[in-house]
Amino acid sequence: MRSEPRGPLAPPDGRGPAVPPGGPGHDTGPGPGGWIRRTAARLDSADRTVLGLYLLTRISLAITAHLARWLFPGQSGAREAAPVLAPFQHWDANHYLHIARDGYFPAGEGPWISGWDSREAFFPGYPLTLRAVHAVVPDWTAAGLLISFAAGAVAVVALARIARAYLPDSAAGSRTVLFLLLSPCAVFLAVGYTEALFLAFALPAWLAATHHRWALAAVLTTLGTTVRISGLFLAAAIGLLFILATAKGKSAAPGREGRRSWWAAGWTLLPALPPAAYSWYLHAHTGNWMAWKHAQERGWYRTFHTPWEAWGNTWTGAFGHTQSTGYALMFQAELAAMLVGLALVAVLLYRRRWPEAVYVILSLWALGTSYWYTSVPRATLLWWPLWIGLAALSLRRPWFRTAYLCVAAPVTTLVALAFLTGRWAG
Repeated sequence: MRSEPRGPLAPPDGRGPAVPPGGPGHDTGPGPGGWIRRTAARLDSADRTVLGLYLLTRISLAITAHLARWLFPGQSGAREAAPVLAPFQHWDANHYLHIARDGYFPAGEGPWISGWDSREAFFPGYPLTLRAVHAVVPDWTAAGLLISFAAGAVAVVALARIARAYLPDSAAGSRTVLFLLLSPCAVFLAVGYTEALFLAFALPAWLAATHHRWALAAVLTTLGTTVRISGLFLAAAIGLLFILATAKGKSAAPGREGRRSWWAAGWTLLPALPPAAYSWYLHAHTGNWMAWKHAQERGWYRTFHTPWEAWGNTWTGAFGHTQSTGYALMFQAELAAMLVGLALVAVLLYRRRWPEAVYVILSLWALGTSYWYTSVPRATLLWWPLWIGLAALSLRRPWFRTAYLCVAAPVTTLVALAFLTGRWAG
């Protein structure tokens, strides 16, 4: 039986409050206890199943991290393992920590000095959140893990609800979440990176937009644009969804409904404010309106190149024997992820899923026009139509789930180990 779509804050049946105000046995007053009970009451059995699956995969990753710090110490012959949280603090997690702790331009430092780390390439949403949580959780790494843990829980519930609205099978939600949580780069949903926090805003935003709750969708997307530039791609997709819904509404019920819809159009512009404000902030400190882009170019070779040049340079890195084997393998993964993205776009266009196609196309364009590909595999975590599509395929072809898990499990484990031991991954 097909599940009825629901908004991100709606009760499971969509008919009204799941907990009557002041009802017996429920704490609806202020305080964390009442909030937790009200939130739990909005979760149906399918949501709880998804959260159980999410918790199990977090435990699995914690076991992997524990074993990694003992089996792969930083120095050969070490007789003492690294600290418990050390495996989680690598690469971009350090950039976010430095921004949260010291700010973007500490002690007058900036891109005008030699050896600058180009930290202005990272949007401020996650560092601000990290700084706020650190006020309660003294350890920076633990604060980052807590953010990703909570945000990931929100994200998987929203993803499952989107999947159940798209697919008529009751198992669609849990199957979609399973494929995401066991995907090759799933480790980045748990560590101090932005993917989980972005999805915690983006997926409820998309859910709200599919219910024509444009104001809520715009606010959530705006929060997403504080975290990643991908928020603008989401805003474009929601904008197209708004145009299509409005055009359909005008043809079905011209007049008042159409005017009300176009009145909501102003909300679709809201997500542009955080990037604009961040550009203004960077200009105030550097005198450069394009400081964010220039930081990307300095630190990550994100100068513009044609798609075929980017493919060629990545191919050389993967198979031209110009890189060490570890980096060459990662370049191979970049090429594979780009092919997956192009195939996804083709399917979305074939099925006339125009807004979703716009979202993925913009992501591919941004990632595929640098000197070479960087972080395309990690970007697959943000392509929710991919995981829903794979779940749909597995529901039609039961053998596909087994095949996916047999292939994904070793790759996912190796990518997790690569990150947890300080090697480049994703």
